[in-house]
Amino acid sequence: MIDRNHRLALTKQAALLGLSRGSVYYDPVPVSDTDLALMRRLDELHLEFPFAGARMLRGLLAAEGSKVGRRHVTTLMRTMGIEAIYRRPNTSKPAPGHRVYPYLLRGLTIDRPNHVWATDIHLHPHGTWLVYLAAVMDWFARRILAWRLSNISISMDGKGAWRDNVFVERFWRTVKYEEVYLHAYDGVGQARQSIGRYIAF
Repeated sequence: MIDRNHRLALTKQAALLGLSRGSVYYDPVPVSDTDLALMRRLDELHLEFPFAGARMLRGLLAAEGSKVGRRHVTTLMRTMGIEAIYRRPNTSKPAPGHRVYPYLLRGLTIDRPNHVWATDIHLHPHGTWLVYLAAVMDWFARRILAWRLSNISISMDGKGAWRDNVFVERFWRTVKYEEVYLHAYDGVGQARQSIGRYIAF
């Protein structure tokens, strides 16, 4: 739309079109072969790990021997129009009348493994069947120490204090968006095997 031969100055043409003056004089630079190869690999990794953000993708590339910074990965992802699949933040609200227990960790410095553990259980519905995933996590190491998947019946009366299981709740969110929601399991056995592979990953 910019006419370089028009009697109206380029700056005035840009102003009328709502363009910055710099963009009128900018000549696009072709994408380098190195970046094209990186983008091709990022596309493959994004299809395999759609939950991976720039940091994780940078780590996966580094494991393959590619030296690229997180910011450059972010730029390439933006250029490609891809972003990690993740749940937006949400706060849980306690059920009215739920018993409030004392918070035993206030003021406690957790500075070593096996000092404080957290545990929680989460329901995963799949079509006409459902399973419960239980996990025990080390607070210091953020490591899953044990986990079990079962179709047992669970009874509970409401939500507790978020502080007591904040890390395990984060783990549930991660498992759902990086594993469970991406697969359609045929049954408990397949779910157990696939979730086990993910937790090991």
